[in-house]
Amino acid sequence: MRRRILEAATSEFATHGYGGARVERISAAASTVDRMLYYYFGSKEGLFRAVLENAYERLGAAEQQLDLEQTDPVKGLRELVAFTWRYYLAHPEFIRLLNSENLHRGEHLRQSQRVRALSFPLLSILARLLKRGAASGAFRPRVDAVTVYLTIASLAYFYLSNRYTLSSFLGEDLMSDARQRRWLRHITDLVLAHVAAAPAAAPGSRRAPTR
Repeated sequence: MRRRILEAATSEFATHGYGGARVERISAAASTVDRMLYYYFGSKEGLFRAVLENAYERLGAAEQQLDLEQTDPVKGLRELVAFTWRYYLAHPEFIRLLNSENLHRGEHLRQSQRVRALSFPLLSILARLLKRGAASGAFRPRVDAVTVYLTIASLAYFYLSNRYTLSSFLGEDLMSDARQRRWLRHITDLVLAHVAAAPAAAPGSRRAPTR
């Protein structure tokens, strides 16, 4: 019953946002009555918080499946970018839930002890990839993992969360397979260009003077 309510609530909150979601619609979709929602979750706010916690749990579990420790750093970074893009693409409800929570300035997540206790290994995996890449000479030293993570997440999130308005504005279907492949390639190229080690200077060449 709790799982059914949570699944119905995820769809309701993702579709209508926190403000527009209705307890009675969630009850009907879960084939139960309103009082069962309050029994398990206490309130509409508590239910929304549980939905967010469940969404983050699923993300953390997916990140746990990434195994890039023995992968070449450049190939590993490509796979990490692709993972982020494909996760957002496969879970549009996650993006819509975050949009709703950001409208409320993250107040529900701030109240969640559960989210703070979750493990999100993607940033650690990224940091180790950057460190190994620097040691091998493929990446610049001391690249900030948080900056790279924000770059990847931002470029994936913005494209997908604004797919409808941008498609209308640009007069092009941004969700066509060709456009999706092109955008993933673009994100990957940008990230790799940012972290790439500077090419070695040719013998006898001189650097331009700096001021």
